[in-house]
Amino acid sequence: MAVEIAADIRKGNIIEYTDGQLYVVLKAESFRPGKGTPTTTIDMRRISDGIKISNTYKTTDKVEKAYVEEVDHSFLYMEGANYVFMNSGNFEQVTVSAAMVGDGAQYLQENMTVSLQMFNGEPVSVTLPQRITAEIVETEPVVKGQTASGSYKPAKLDNGARIMVPSHVGVGTRVVVNTEDGSYLERAKD
Repeated sequence: MAVEIAADIRKGNIIEYTDGQLYVVLKAESFRPGKGTPTTTIDMRRISDGIKISNTYKTTDKVEKAYVEEVDHSFLYMEGANYVFMNSGNFEQVTVSAAMVGDGAQYLQENMTVSLQMFNGEPVSVTLPQRITAEIVETEPVVKGQTASGSYKPAKLDNGARIMVPSHVGVGTRVVVNTEDGSYLERAKD
């Protein structure tokens, strides 16, 4: 186990909490008030049963970070409520629960390379690529004269995800999406 200060903990890290259980960090935010002690709030999910907790630390408090091995896997298919991935090196298949994939499941694409964090040979967390490219299949029509700096409108992607896109983007356009927060980044260049 490695010891880190709370301010250095990031989303996706695996930490060992005071109860001896492993938790995956869902969100970590630091708050620095004008007066007083800076704090870091960490939202995390217990790996063993999925219970979510939130804790606030001083930014200099020590937190035990578990040693996990990051292994690249390719997404193969969905089997019931689970997702099946294949290790690119030895071709072993790993089944991961939908709860572990979380909100990122809507961005999974066939043969997409993801990073599985393994602890003692078992998957404990899934990290998707930061960006994906998808096609818009449904949105309001383009209004002539609106520019990229104008307002945003809702759109549905070919993977079923719903995002907000600039008003000049129409159906059939391939866009790049941030998988962490589901935000539109740019038009795809392919």
